Amino acid sequence: MNDKVDIKIKVFRAIDEPDLCAKYLKGHEEVLSIYYGIHKVTSNNPEWPDNPEVYVITAEAIDDGEILCGIRVNKVGGTQPLPVETAIGKIDPKIHDLIKSYGKKGAGELCGLWNSRKVAGKGLSFLLTRMGISILNQLKVNTMFGICAELTLPMFKSVGFEIERSLGNHGEFHYPKADLLAFTLIMKDTMSLEQADPVEREKIFMLRNILKQNVLEKGPKGELYIEYNLAVPRSWIII
Repeated sequence: MNDKVDIKIKVFRAIDEPDLCAKYLKGHEEVLSIYYGIHKVTSNNPEWPDNPEVYVITAEAIDDGEILCGIRVNKVGGTQPLPVETAIGKIDPKIHDLIKSYGKKGAGELCGLWNSRKVAGKGLSFLLTRMGISILNQLKVNTMFGICAELTLPMFKSVGFEIERSLGNHGEFHYPKADLLAFTLIMKDTMSLEQADPVEREKIFMLRNILKQNVLEKGPKGELYIEYNLAVPRSWIII
């Protein structure tokens, strides 16, 4: 097998890497505005890099260090409400009590997923979603929330999310534009992943068990050698 690695995965706490956060924000904003005509979503705001309970996963190109895509885990208890609270709180205030209830035993939100057009079709969105779930045991996040579009709902269901039917119109609402349908999501047990597809569950547990590894990943439009490093430094975590 060729030893070449195309993509390097990095996990960091937002407040520890302000320059990387700035690159992340720029990349996410460009994807939303240029390709989707969306200029504001609650998960892409300039305040989250200062939140001590935001953890970021990025995929960087080995040759030049460009951030090609990313995803975040926002934990309850930081300096901001979860993006899902800001997004639908005015539409359905029950979201606040729901997150407060689950937050007592460790809760968060998987958010801010984006990828550059340079790697479109390579399957990195799916890989990053899988990675985001894989680090939750290290962060002691037992329940996970999220928002997704209709197009990406099957992907999120495959890793263990389900629609939270108690909110909005049986879990549906229009966001971030009036003509776009979105779903509120919940994963009630991030440790067992009982709702996940068995194949995805096995892959997530593999990432949890082997935090550093090089893997040839096969996407819809080609292969990528990925250098995984999903270890969360212990200094970030309050025991």
